[in-house]
Amino acid sequence: MKTRRIAALCMCAVMTASLAACGGSGDKGASEGGKDKGGKLSVMIWDNYQEPGLKEIIADFTEETGIEAELQVVQWNEYWTLLEAGAQGGEMPDVFWMHSNESQRYMSNEILLDLTDKASDSELVDMSKYPEEIKELYTYDGKVYGIPKDIDTIALWYNKTMFDEAGVDYPDETWTWDTVVENAKKLTKEDGSQYGIAIRNDNNQEAYYNIVYDMGGEIISDDKKTSGYDDPNTIKAMQYIEKLIQDGSMPSMETMSENNPDILLKSGKSAMSFHGSWMVSTFKQEDYIKENCDCAVMPMDADSGRRVSIYNGLGWAAAANGDNTENAWKLIEYLGSEKAQQKQAELGITMSAWDGTSDTWAGCAPEFNLQAYLDMRDDMVVRPYSRNTVTWENRASEIFKDVYSGNMSMEDACKQIAEEMNATLSEE
Repeated sequence: MKTRRIAALCMCAVMTASLAACGGSGDKGASEGGKDKGGKLSVMIWDNYQEPGLKEIIADFTEETGIEAELQVVQWNEYWTLLEAGAQGGEMPDVFWMHSNESQRYMSNEILLDLTDKASDSELVDMSKYPEEIKELYTYDGKVYGIPKDIDTIALWYNKTMFDEAGVDYPDETWTWDTVVENAKKLTKEDGSQYGIAIRNDNNQEAYYNIVYDMGGEIISDDKKTSGYDDPNTIKAMQYIEKLIQDGSMPSMETMSENNPDILLKSGKSAMSFHGSWMVSTFKQEDYIKENCDCAVMPMDADSGRRVSIYNGLGWAAAANGDNTENAWKLIEYLGSEKAQQKQAELGITMSAWDGTSDTWAGCAPEFNLQAYLDMRDDMVVRPYSRNTVTWENRASEIFKDVYSGNMSMEDACKQIAEEMNATLSEE
């Protein structure tokens, strides 16, 4: 029964990481063919705010097919602990989210179900309708291991009330990164009760990756073999973060280690922060943000005029050794269909990967200028990745702590990151 499989997955994770965030599922339903033994499909994700909408879509699937599925939410850190423990012990959920940070590792180790032929033969899935770079995230050696779920872009969020009180005009398409630095200082109060902006040392996709590519730098080379952190343009871009730190326009490292930028925004402690489109499902439920905040397109580089959004997209995947692979594919196929992708956008779950289905998403929270996120699709760069993305990203975040604490210059930090990252990449 699926209950036993999930329980084993949880027990393994608890033993290895002292974590217990898992639930069982029943054994109702049946399937035909292959190695399927029947049973309710187990589906694992990490975002509580997407749960209600996805449950509705899965209910539609059940109504159409008679196949039952139970959705389970496991928080980000525990999610990967559970998934890795399941991969090592042979016990994994039937269907689950895959992220670009981890996809190369899981695909190259043959942990994910090969969906190549299934996708090619499908009447519901059309691989030509998904962004090429998102498809590549879940393709390895020419084989498909994940069906794109969504795409995301980044926007600048700001507190209108704070801007009005400081006499600062709201952000718009004329803003550059110099404008951000200038106004962040104006919006910071000397008594520490309010800061102009909040950017954590690990806010890569949502913040500094965008600056880097605006200014002609890069995080990793196209062939995934070389770090771009020591590129002069990358260093120049990262020095904008250093300037915000030196100006006192951001909360202390200690404060931000305990409070993410979204917490500081909704608690009235920060006037600006950058957030991915996946955060909208959270923000539209926050009364303070609805009353005081809005979003705008990202700033641009003053010299080139380039306005980049780093973008990413999740993929729906299944375990290669699952005992319900046929029904698992049927669910993935449905979730990747135009019909389900359209409903995902309409419900405001997130922007969808299927071409042309995301425009209705902008109406899911009319109190915000969500068109800003759609406009950021004009110049997108896929989130930098390699086989061991987590290793070098985590190390970069650690080194940036020394910049935030004033113990290292941004230039020296970037050069150290490049050296260590190159060593990591050489071993991939």
